[in-house]
Amino acid sequence: MPGSLEDLLMVETSRRNTDLVADLVYQDPSIFNELISVYLRAEEPVSRRAAWIVDTVSEKLPELLKPFIPDIIAQLPGFSHDGLKRHSLRMLTRYNIGENESGHLISYCFDILSKPLESIAVKVHAMEILYRMSCQEPDLKNELAETIEWRMEEESAGFRNRGMKILKHLYKEMEC
Repeated sequence: MPGSLEDLLMVETSRRNTDLVADLVYQDPSIFNELISVYLRAEEPVSRRAAWIVDTVSEKLPELLKPFIPDIIAQLPGFSHDGLKRHSLRMLTRYNIGENESGHLISYCFDILSKPLESIAVKVHAMEILYRMSCQEPDLKNELAETIEWRMEEESAGFRNRGMKILKHLYKEMEC
């Protein structure tokens, strides 16, 4: 059995290993801080593997991640690997973002939506975050709708599917 958390993360990239390390965190939540530290370093591949586990654990124990949300948002522009961006944005879709962090996150998510080569999963999570934030900041609704409409023809079926669902909600909310 490997000795350190990083050794455990490097055993293999698999659901089985993710669940094994997540179970360790459930048994001893103090491990979560070390896991976050590895994730936020943005070193491949160990940070991506840590991100998967942080994402998994935060689904079950969302209170563990909450204090780290500002750090994750601050680190987003430094993430170059799709897996780090995808897991980070996926996690952020589950939280209400405070006013102090919202400006940076809004800017980042709109930037993601405008990049043709960004992965669909990353774009979909960015759309979801922007939609949720538009409920707190209604001025975003129009810009979000225009951005989704603008990207619709160039994107995949997955983007268009999610985009149409969000547009439907946005159009209905903008009518009021």
